[in-house]
Amino acid sequence: QVQLIESGGGLAQAGGSLRLSCAASGRTFSNYAMGWFRQTPGKEREFVAAISWSGGSTTYADSVKGRFTISRNNAKITVYLQMNSLKPEDTAVYYCAASSAQAMGAIDGYDYWGQGTQVTVSS
Repeated sequence: QVQLIESGGGLAQAGGSLRLSCAASGRTFSNYAMGWFRQTPGKEREFVAAISWSGGSTTYADSVKGRFTISRNNAKITVYLQMNSLKPEDTAVYYCAASSAQAMGAIDGYDYWGQGTQVTVSS
C-alpha cells in the first residue's frame, strides 16, 4: 500500500506559478513511476506529467509542455510539479498517482492515488 498526500494548490493569477508536492509513504517509493493528473467537473481525469522511478525519464501532456516540470526526490519520498505561466484552463483538481508498472502517461496503469488538491487560475 502507498499513501499519497498532495499539497501546494491554491489560487494564482494567469501568468503566475505554483508548486505542487506529493508526499508518499508505505512501500518503496523509488519502485514507482509517479504521475500528475487533473480533473475538472464533468470531464474525465486527464494526464499532465509523469516521471520514471529513477527520474531519468519524463513525459508531459502537450497542453503543459514547456510550462510545467515534474521532478522527484527519492530520499524525501516526494514528487513535485512546478507550474509556470499558468493559464485559466489549468484550473482543476490535481491528483498525484503511483504506478508499479511504470505506466507513465497511461492512467489505467496507476495503482495508488492521492486525494487531490485544487488549483484555481484567475484571468
